[in-house]
Amino acid sequence: MPQDTKKPRSYSASSMTILEGLAHVRKRPGMYIGGTGITGLHHLVWEVVDNSVDEAMAGYCDRIDITLLADGGCRVVDNGRGIPTDVHPEFKMTGVEIALTKLGGGGKFGGDGYKVSGGLHGVGVSVVNALSERVVVEVDRDGKRHQIEFAEGGSKSTRLEVVGPSPRGRTGTTVTFWPDPAVFEVIEFSARTMLERFQMMAFLNKGLEIRFRDERPDHDTEPVTYRYAGGIVDFVKHVNGSKEPLFNKVGYFEQAEEAQEVELAFQWNTGYQTDGLHSFANGIATIEGGTHEEGFRAALTNVVNRYARTKGHLREKDPNLAGEDIREGLTAIISVRLREPQFEGQTKAKLGNPPVKTLVQRATNERLGDWLEEQPTEANKIVKKALAAQRARAAARQARDATRRKSSLDGAGMPDKLKDCSSRNRHECELFIVEGDSAGGSAIKGRDPRTQAILPIRGKILNVERARIDKMLKNNEVEALVKAVGAGFGEEFDLEKIRYHKIILMADADVDGSHIRTLLLTFFFRHMKAMVEHEHVYIAQPPLYSTVVGKEKVYLKDDAARAAWAAEHPAHKKEYQRLKGLGEMDWEELKDTTMDAGRRTLLQVTVEQAANADAVVSRLMGDDVDARKTFIQQNAKDVRFLDI
Repeated sequence: MPQDTKKPRSYSASSMTILEGLAHVRKRPGMYIGGTGITGLHHLVWEVVDNSVDEAMAGYCDRIDITLLADGGCRVVDNGRGIPTDVHPEFKMTGVEIALTKLGGGGKFGGDGYKVSGGLHGVGVSVVNALSERVVVEVDRDGKRHQIEFAEGGSKSTRLEVVGPSPRGRTGTTVTFWPDPAVFEVIEFSARTMLERFQMMAFLNKGLEIRFRDERPDHDTEPVTYRYAGGIVDFVKHVNGSKEPLFNKVGYFEQAEEAQEVELAFQWNTGYQTDGLHSFANGIATIEGGTHEEGFRAALTNVVNRYARTKGHLREKDPNLAGEDIREGLTAIISVRLREPQFEGQTKAKLGNPPVKTLVQRATNERLGDWLEEQPTEANKIVKKALAAQRARAAARQARDATRRKSSLDGAGMPDKLKDCSSRNRHECELFIVEGDSAGGSAIKGRDPRTQAILPIRGKILNVERARIDKMLKNNEVEALVKAVGAGFGEEFDLEKIRYHKIILMADADVDGSHIRTLLLTFFFRHMKAMVEHEHVYIAQPPLYSTVVGKEKVYLKDDAARAAWAAEHPAHKKEYQRLKGLGEMDWEELKDTTMDAGRRTLLQVTVEQAANADAVVSRLMGDDVDARKTFIQQNAKDVRFLDI
C-alpha cells in the first residue's frame, strides 16, 4: 500500500481523546467482543495486534511478535513509536493510562496520531485490560523503558515508571495479558485460528513481518513468520494456490486520493466460481461487500465489455457480457484505506462510504483498461472465458428456472422427498439434510413435525467445485437442495427468502459421512455463501458410542468423550457399543441424541476469513491431488482446531 508522504504529526498524549469509561465492560462483555467463547477470547488478541498494525499502516512499524506463553498469557511486541508516556494536559493522565483504562481512549478518534486505523469497533486495548486478570505494558520511547501493571480487570494498577533504558535505542510497545477465567468460557487460544488471521494481516500490509511462537506445553506448533514483499499480489497467489491459472500474470494497481487509498490485485483461473472477490477496509474483512466492491464490479463489467467490442469479440448485435460471466474464475483482492470507515450490515462487515465507490470505480476504469491493452494475450483469454460462461449461463437458464419455487412459504414446487414442517415462521424452522433413505425414515419419525423438516439425500452429491452451473443443476440432489431452501442460489441467492433458519447436515460419523458433509459444505459455501456467513448452517453431532449404566443408556460423542467418561467412572466395567450409523439407530435414539433441541449438540459452521476458506475449499475439493495431499499432511495434527 502506498504510504502518504505526509505522516501524522507528532504522536503524544495530547493527540488522544476519551469516549467513555470501562464501567460495564465486564458486566456485558458480549457488547464489546461478541461473546465469552473462543471467538471473544481471540478478539482480545485482535485488539492488541490491531494497534500494532495501525503503527505499521502509519509507516512506523515493520515487525510484530506474538507469543502464547506457557502460563496461558499472550504477549504482543511491536517496534512502532510506543504508546505516549507523557501526561495529557486536559485528562491529567499518561497516554498509556488513557489507552488501558478508558474505553475508546486513543489517538484514532479525531486526534492527529493516525491517518487511518483498523479495528472494527475501535474499543481498543482497554477492553483487553477490563477482561483480563492481569496486564503488563512496557513502552520503549525516548530512550527509556516504561512499565505499568494492571490487575483484576484494570481495577488495580501500579504507577507508570521508568525501569531502565530502551535496549539498543528500540522503540515500541509490549502488551502481555492473561484472560480472566471468570469471564471466559474457555481460555485456551487456538494457534491455527490465530495464524490464519496473522497471515491475512501480513498479506494486507506489504513488507510487515509477523512472527508467532507457541510456548504452551503439549503444543507442537512450530514458530511461524509471515512477510510478503508482494502484499496482496502474494495474497492472490495464495488463494489461487491449487487452482489452474488462466495465465501466470497477476494484475495489480493502486491509487490514492486525499484521505483514501485503493490497492487491487487480480488473476483469473480456469474454474467456474464467481465468488472469488475478497475485500478489506482498513484491514477488516468486509465479507458483505460494500461500496468498494460495488465500484469494482461496475467498472470491471464496463471495462471488459468495452475491450471485447473494441477488439471484435462482440459484434454490434451481441448482448453485453454479464458481470457474473466476466467474474467466472476471477480471484481479486480489494484493499481500501480511509480515514473514517462506516461499517453496516448485520455483521458490521459491509463498507458504506460512498466516496470509496467513486475512487475504486475510477481507478479500475483507468488502470484495468490500460492493463488489458498492455496484456493482449491475457485479455483475450479473459474475454473468451467470459463468452464461454455466457453460453453456459444461457444453457442453464431453463434448469435455473425449474429450481425456483412459486412462493417462499407455500409448498409449491417442493421436492417430492422433502418432509416439510407445518410452521411458517422460518425463524423457528429447521431443515435436516440426512444421508440415506433409511436414516431419513428414522429422522422423520423422530422429528418435531411442527418445526423440523427432513430432506433425505441419496449417496454423495455432485462436487460443485468442479462443475459449471448448467451441469450442477442437472443433479437431482442439488436441485432438491435448492428447491427446499427456497432462496435461489449463486448470484441470485436472497437470504431474506430462506425457508429455514437452521440447515443441519446429518451424516454418519465415518469416512463416507465426512465426505458427504464436505461436499454439502462446499455447495453451501460456493452457491449459498450468505447462509454460511450468517451462520445458518450446522452439523449434527450423533454419538459414536453408547454404554449402559444400570437401566439407563449413556451416549458418548466420540473417542475423546469415551476416554473422558471412562476416566470419571473407573468402576464401570460394561462394554461400549459403537453405533454404526444413523440408519441403524432406532428413531427414539436418533431423536434423543441428535434431534431433540433440548438434548442435542450442534456444531455451527462459521467462516471468519473468507479468503482463506476459499483457498482451503479449492485445495480440498479441486483437481490438484498433490495440493490436497500436502494440505492434509500439514494440517492433520491441527484437527482439534477445525471450526466447521
